[in-house]
Amino acid sequence: MVETMAETTATMTVSGFANLGLDNRLVDALSGLGYEEPTPIQREAIPPLIEGRDVIGQAATGTGKTAAFSLPLIHRLSTLTVRTRPTALILVPTRELAMQVAESVERYGKPLGIRVLAMYGGTGMDTQFRALHRGVDVVVATPGRALDHLRRGSLVLSEIAAVVLDEADEMLDMGFAEDIEALIAATPTTRQTVLFSATMAPRIRAIAGRHLTNAVEIVIARAPVAAGAAPRVRQTAYLVPRVHKLAALGRVLDAEAPKAALIFCKTRSEVDQLTEALAARGYRPEALHGGMSQDQRDRVMRLFRSGQANLLVATDVAARGLDVDHLTHVVNYQLPLGTEAYVHRIGRVGRAGREGVALTVAEPREQSALRAIERVTGQRVEFARVPTAADLKARRAERTKDAIRATIAEGELDQFRGIVESLGSEFDPTAIALAALKLAHRAEIGDTADEPDIPTTVPEQSRTPFRARGQQHQQHQTRSPGPRLARIFISAGRESGIAPRDLVGAIANESGLPGRDIRGIEITDRFSIVEVPEDAAEHVIESLNGARLRGRRVSARRDRRE
Repeated sequence: MVETMAETTATMTVSGFANLGLDNRLVDALSGLGYEEPTPIQREAIPPLIEGRDVIGQAATGTGKTAAFSLPLIHRLSTLTVRTRPTALILVPTRELAMQVAESVERYGKPLGIRVLAMYGGTGMDTQFRALHRGVDVVVATPGRALDHLRRGSLVLSEIAAVVLDEADEMLDMGFAEDIEALIAATPTTRQTVLFSATMAPRIRAIAGRHLTNAVEIVIARAPVAAGAAPRVRQTAYLVPRVHKLAALGRVLDAEAPKAALIFCKTRSEVDQLTEALAARGYRPEALHGGMSQDQRDRVMRLFRSGQANLLVATDVAARGLDVDHLTHVVNYQLPLGTEAYVHRIGRVGRAGREGVALTVAEPREQSALRAIERVTGQRVEFARVPTAADLKARRAERTKDAIRATIAEGELDQFRGIVESLGSEFDPTAIALAALKLAHRAEIGDTADEPDIPTTVPEQSRTPFRARGQQHQQHQTRSPGPRLARIFISAGRESGIAPRDLVGAIANESGLPGRDIRGIEITDRFSIVEVPEDAAEHVIESLNGARLRGRRVSARRDRRE
């Protein structure tokens, strides 16, 4: 039976973490980290979780779900006098989310001596073996890696007091259903079970029905905002030929002058190539993708958060779970494979009432995908021309005037008065000021000739007029056929212990392709074949090459029988 507790972002007369029943040491730790008021999901979830109730939580990304389940989990673990084996298991869909959740749990639980271990594929198991042997309280893991440790006997779940399924819908999309069932079956029936998901599809309800008892259900809708205060994201797209995409991106960045921008590419190699190209053009970019070590990722995020780098070039998988407070722009240098991924990307800006900007540099052939995004999201994507050289000159002139005003306001100019007075006997004061401006511009952008304008495609008028979500199309429309599929050969089969869920999980995790788009799975003794949408085939192949399946590196290519 499920008890409904809240269906909207209900307010409480009592506010503050101290009033939710948390251990005072946790409250003090949160205060030290700058947390002031709990979010709606935290207000609703923490009290029943402290009581030991099973909970189903539904809330959108960025609403504070991690703290909602981890704070009461830490609170309850701190009351256990003896903790010799893991007492809490948190399952997440991806490596990046495992690292983020583990970092949060460790940060919150440090004053209480909570030991945390993140476990995920793509890295050696030795370090994880040693950490488990030394002893941990909370294991944050992807289902596949947790099951590997369970089968080898290095992960013992007999003393688990709580299991959390975070982003349950995404784990099911990635083919982890059987792994999740096996892991839960290895835990005591007396455990507390918590399920968090952005959606509540029937399959999520089915899992809840099998494993949760008398659960409290918490549904947090997006809070309505007052007119004029909506954190809407300004969405702009530029349609340019592929050969001009890099130059167009540079023009757009120069015009926008973002304080901090997250630029998305599809693959690791594309991230590296774009980062190198932007650096060669004088920008301050850093790359972030799944092929980097933890130390490398930590260094990149330190540079980005401190402002030493203002451009972060990343893949969708690597950027999952990242939350950067000062982010002002999201740039789609390459469109994602699905509308959901696009919405997730642009949702990273415009939070908490801040203005956000989402920019897309696309090829003319991709305008139909942008129109589809408009129809699904119910929001307009404005098509614009790439700024011209004249536009950039005008923008720089405005910035120069602003800088001069600020410099005059700062004062401390007397040290330059002698130079001006000595030149004043030879030249007109206006000529002196103009020469100083010329030197300043030359130092900033170089004394180069004007670049030619970049051709911009004028978007075709959509055959289906844009309508906000909920409006109906009156005219008859012909259903379009399904996407053309490509067959992908993968160099691992039954002899390597490969099951369909391994293939689905690896493809979804490495490439970001939703599990529902992976079809026609065939597994032989030595190799496997899967079918994916044709427009995603090359991306999937590049993402899989060098990835690990059941501990073995695999290669991927198009099936020669295609």
